[in-house]
Amino acid sequence: MENSYFIYILAFFVIGFYLAGLVAVIHVIMNGRTAQGTVGWAIALLELPYIALPLYLIIGSHRFWGYIKARRSGDTELHHIVEELARYSDGENITCDAPDPFKDIVSTLTKLPVTRGNRAELLIDGNNTFQSIFESIDTADDYILIQFFIIRNDYLGRQLKEKLISKAQSGTRVYLLYDEIGCFRLPNRYLRELEKGGVEVSGFKTARGWAHPLRINFRNHRKIVIVDGKTAFAGGLNVGDEYLGRSSRFGYWRDTHLKLDGPSVHILQLTFCEDWYWATHQVPVLNWKPAKLTHSDQYVLPVPSGPADQMETCSLFFVQAINSARKRLWIVSPYFVPDEQVMTALQLAALRGVDVRILLPDRPDHLLVYLSSWSYYEQAEQAGVKIYRYQKGFLHQKVMLIDNDYATVGTANLDNRSFRINFEITIMVLDGKFCQQVETMLKEDFSHATQVSVDEYRQKPFWYRLAVRSARLLSPLQ
Repeated sequence: MENSYFIYILAFFVIGFYLAGLVAVIHVIMNGRTAQGTVGWAIALLELPYIALPLYLIIGSHRFWGYIKARRSGDTELHHIVEELARYSDGENITCDAPDPFKDIVSTLTKLPVTRGNRAELLIDGNNTFQSIFESIDTADDYILIQFFIIRNDYLGRQLKEKLISKAQSGTRVYLLYDEIGCFRLPNRYLRELEKGGVEVSGFKTARGWAHPLRINFRNHRKIVIVDGKTAFAGGLNVGDEYLGRSSRFGYWRDTHLKLDGPSVHILQLTFCEDWYWATHQVPVLNWKPAKLTHSDQYVLPVPSGPADQMETCSLFFVQAINSARKRLWIVSPYFVPDEQVMTALQLAALRGVDVRILLPDRPDHLLVYLSSWSYYEQAEQAGVKIYRYQKGFLHQKVMLIDNDYATVGTANLDNRSFRINFEITIMVLDGKFCQQVETMLKEDFSHATQVSVDEYRQKPFWYRLAVRSARLLSPLQ
């Protein structure tokens, strides 16, 4: 009798898994991004639902349904802020109306304006970046908004904690948003000390809700600091001693951040508020009256992107940036796992005579991503795309220079995770002098790099090349 019950229970679970797998197949057919991915998931879900179904629940979805998109929707608590910001910007002649194909397309894509009267300052490496951030935090009168993907309980992390608590206790409102996956090693006592000190603290909560307990593949990869709605910071650096070059594993850490003053700060502030509203269902009372700087007139557009966007903002932005290049396209990224559209755009740019250079780290921090990058060398070299490996230390910056017209600094890598899975922020600056500063910085970086060729890959042992090709098969998940 007991054996019969066991058989019935086993049959129930087997049938249940296959029925759930069939439902998932229907879901992937209706929502799959590519034919190859859809076919792969469908076969796996039908043949091995016990393995494929849990994986699909964790990493299968590429849309972050439920995220509150304030600037695209009329029924959220933030919509009146967007309207107020738009009216004030038009009245103060803050937006840039000069025709420019690249600017116009990106502005249409993001539904955000390019603003004038900004100042963008390059911050090279960790010490310069956090010195500037801490100095701005010290000057805060009203509020501080701070968001990082990774925060560590080390020397730098404790410095940040002490400063935030000190400002909160002096009467400044402080809001801290962190990504739970990026901060999974951060002890709870660190967060409790912040809360006890008066800091408003929240995780991003990608897995919030009963229907999404396994939605842990998404990340909020943004790094944003905003002080009083007047000054903002964004770029590649998280909060950890390795970003100061104090890691025994990586040594010197090459990274780039950006300091912004002017009306573009409010677009970053809106991006933070969208994330904060998703996490807490609250909207902080903030300064929403941007003003042009009188001593600087740089055009700036922060480009937020993520899996809740109506279109694939990040990948479309990269493709348009590559297509707009006429003489020079220099891209720096720690990861090089482009999709077909981006790889094709890079090849076409090189074929039309553009100086296309990709600068990557020589030492890996994620082995699969590092191995995958080798598999693109042949496609790149055939078209004339030049790939360099940085030798001085670990390279983590995300920077792009297009001709002498546009430069970007942000959080987005050249890989599928940034294109479609992560919430990212990229700052686009349209200013010749700023581009010259970026050129000077990148020339220094290239002086510490070595150009690599496909012959180096071909000379690797068979097991290494097999690992490279196998890693590329997983590139949609990286």
